This record gives sequence, structure tokens and C-alpha cells, in this order.
Amino acid sequence: MIYVAATIVAVFSLLGVLATLISFPGIWLMVLVALFCQWWQPGMFNWWTLGAALALAGAAEIVEMFASAAGAAKAKGSKTAMGASLVGAVVGAILGTIFLPFLLIIGTIIGGIAGAGLAAGAAERGIKRKEGGDSWNVAKGAAAGRALSMVAKTGIAAVVGVLLTVAAFVP
Repeated sequence: MIYVAATIVAVFSLLGVLATLISFPGIWLMVLVALFCQWWQPGMFNWWTLGAALALAGAAEIVEMFASAAGAAKAKGSKTAMGASLVGAVVGAILGTIFLPFLLIIGTIIGGIAGAGLAAGAAERGIKRKEGGDSWNVAKGAAAGRALSMVAKTGIAAVVGVLLTVAAFVP
């Protein structure tokens, strides 16, 4: 049964990385499945492995939360633009999935990046009344931050997935 549990961890680790790429909480899915398998097959993981996976998951959330906002801030964007970039990333990812379904995962990624940029730029232009060039720079900064956050979080998810999969199969 231990190999069945290890295979479940491996499959959900792969699914978790893919889910993270499209802005779903895939890292948490991996951790929850590992915790379930630890409960089902006690001793499957040591607690250091599970603790490391939890710490990495928390770090990934922090990176994702602040990256697009940090990109907007680096371009001298307001707090309004930073908040708008967070909301815009989520809305953009959803709309990218709906309106670009033929691109599969790429539509979600493009939508999230574009949404972060457009929302930050719109907040600067419409709410803060900044000039077009300034709001455009904030929009580019927020989009770049979002793109970097997706790469970073997916990379961390891959590390967590490999960690859990290897630990599941290697006693």
C-alpha cells in the first residue's frame, strides 16, 4: 500500500505544479495529499520533509502576493495600483481562460499578466490621474512582476513536488 500512496503523491505533485502554473493553489494540493498519505500510511514522510514543504508553500504565497505589487511599486505606482494589480491578475487569469481556451494554459498565463498590468495602469490613470506615460510604466512594472511571480511560484512548486515525490518513494 505504501507504493500506492507514493504514486498518489507523485501524481498529485505533477498536477499541483500544473495547477500552480495557472494560478491555482497547486502547492497546497500537494501538501494536503502528502499529509493525507502520511495519515493513511504513517511513517511515509518524516516531519522535516513535511515541514520543509509547508515552509516552501508559505514562501511561494508570499512571493506571489507581493511580486506584481512590487513591480508596480518599483515603477513608482501608488498603493491603489498595487492593489489593483493583485485583483487584475486574478480576473485576467479567469478571463484569459474563458476567452483564450484554444491556448489552454497559455491563455490563463497571458490573462493573468495582462490583467495585472491593465488594472494597475487603469488605477494610475483613472483614480490617481497620472499622465499616460507614467501609468504605462506602472502597468509594465505590474505585468513584469506578475510574470516573475508565476515563474518563481511554479519553480517553488516544482521543488515541493520533487521533494515530496522522492521522499515518498525513498524510505
